[in-house]
Amino acid sequence: MGELVQKVELMGSDLPWLEGLREKGAVFFEKQGLPTAKTEAWKYTRPRDLLADDFILPPLEEEKENACTCGEHCTCGHHQREGENFPLSAYVIDFKNGALEHIAHNLPRGVTIKPLIEAIYEDDGIRKYLNKSFDMEKNPFAALNTAYLEQGLFITIEKNVTLDKPLALVHHSFSCHENLMFHLRNVIVLEEGAKAEIVEYYNYSGNEKSRYFTNIVNEIYVGRHAELNHYKFQDEAFKAVHIAYNAVKVKGEGRYNGFCLQRGGNLARNETHVSLTEERAEAEINAAYIMNGWAVIDTTTDVEHLAPHTQSTQLVKGVVGGQAKGVFQGKIHIAPMAIKTEGAQLHKALLLTDEAEIDVKPELEIYNDDVKCSHGAASGELDADQLFYMRSRGIGEDEAKQILVEAYLQDVLEKINNQDIKDWLAAKAKLAK
Repeated sequence: MGELVQKVELMGSDLPWLEGLREKGAVFFEKQGLPTAKTEAWKYTRPRDLLADDFILPPLEEEKENACTCGEHCTCGHHQREGENFPLSAYVIDFKNGALEHIAHNLPRGVTIKPLIEAIYEDDGIRKYLNKSFDMEKNPFAALNTAYLEQGLFITIEKNVTLDKPLALVHHSFSCHENLMFHLRNVIVLEEGAKAEIVEYYNYSGNEKSRYFTNIVNEIYVGRHAELNHYKFQDEAFKAVHIAYNAVKVKGEGRYNGFCLQRGGNLARNETHVSLTEERAEAEINAAYIMNGWAVIDTTTDVEHLAPHTQSTQLVKGVVGGQAKGVFQGKIHIAPMAIKTEGAQLHKALLLTDEAEIDVKPELEIYNDDVKCSHGAASGELDADQLFYMRSRGIGEDEAKQILVEAYLQDVLEKINNQDIKDWLAAKAKLAK
């Protein structure tokens, strides 16, 4: 476990406050250690693969050209570094193996995107947001991310600015070296009245059994009357580990809409913690996951209603095949002063095999009576009669299952506000062959 924190030279080492923050992150991670079966927040999702102390940072820039050892017939993806192009009209920001490579140059006025380390050096306001949205003592992987603070973005959408198309953060992984680890931190600020869409896309090239570890923290601040639509598609390699923590703070009459589709990885966890801090703040958190093999995919949510007249809804649907395991943990917290609050949460899962597993822990924590809250969970199998009906009309078994799965996921995909993104993700929500 300790090898996950390595003594390396990072940019910004000449800034005492940054080095102090990194050291604090390392100390908190070492103190907590990796989650175990006794760690309540991780009781269903034990990061077994990370017990191996063999993850390393990517090679330095000057070493990359000599990194490929595959020979003439490269299978690692080193010579396919461009990855899959983002298929929609967007302002594209490219990451390769956890390092920022390109930021769109044609950004509209009022939108600023800077490399994280550049914003730290310039000290142009990032310090009032950086590491202010979560508690490192309760988040071991966020603490580990802090120990490696360097790569990522500082995104600011100024007051009353509306983006005309999404920002696409495209993360492409490839390697001839096994066991790379990437730590990314994005600080995203929407000022009062701002409106934006952000898409995170994680994909890989080369050997589908590539093993690597991606650790992301997004600190998101939504101002009064602002609105953020935040979409994510996680399609990592078969043996990858993907851990993501989204810490979101929403002010009065602001709105955060989150949607995550997870399909890849050996172990993947997308955790979203939303704090509705002022009156009439709203959040909608929806997700879908499709899995097979021996994967574990975890969707964890925690919504805090800290002010009156706040609202939140959650819908998560999963499709689990093979010997895979799906996990959903969802919590709604209603503070004593949060009167007239409404919160709803629902999880449903479709089990495709007898060996597939789903673990669900919905929670309501309510400290006043003047609220409307609900939660529910259900799981089931494909309808045998529907499957038989389609097969009797000449539809193959795999195609019939795919049709039923698409129908099953339709209502959660309909939660996506952007039609182009909805169509793209719907086309990606397929069973593995």
